Amino acid sequence: MALVRIPPTLRSEVGGARELEASGETVGDVIDDLVERFPPLGDQLLQNGGLASFVNVFLGGEDVRTLDGLETPVRESSTVILLPAMAGGN
Repeated sequence: MALVRIPPTLRSEVGGARELEASGETVGDVIDDLVERFPPLGDQLLQNGGLASFVNVFLGGEDVRTLDGLETPVRESSTVILLPAMAGGN
C-alpha cells in the first residue's frame, strides 16, 4: 500500500487523518481507493472524470502531471502527496 499525505484542507473529509494508506497500481487507482472509502474527497479531487485542475499530486517529489498523470505507477513504498491549490487574499 502507498502512503497518502492529506493536507489540512482535506482532513475533515477523512476524519482528521494526516496520512492514510491506499492501494493501487497507479496514482489514479490510489485516488480511486481513497474516494471509495471517503466519498466527499471525490468532489475535492476529481473533475470531469479526471484530476481537478486545481489539485496537485506529487509522487516521489514530482508532480504527476510531468510524469504519466493518473497512470503513473505507484510502488508499495511510495508516498503520494495531495495538494489542492489555495485561493484568496487581495
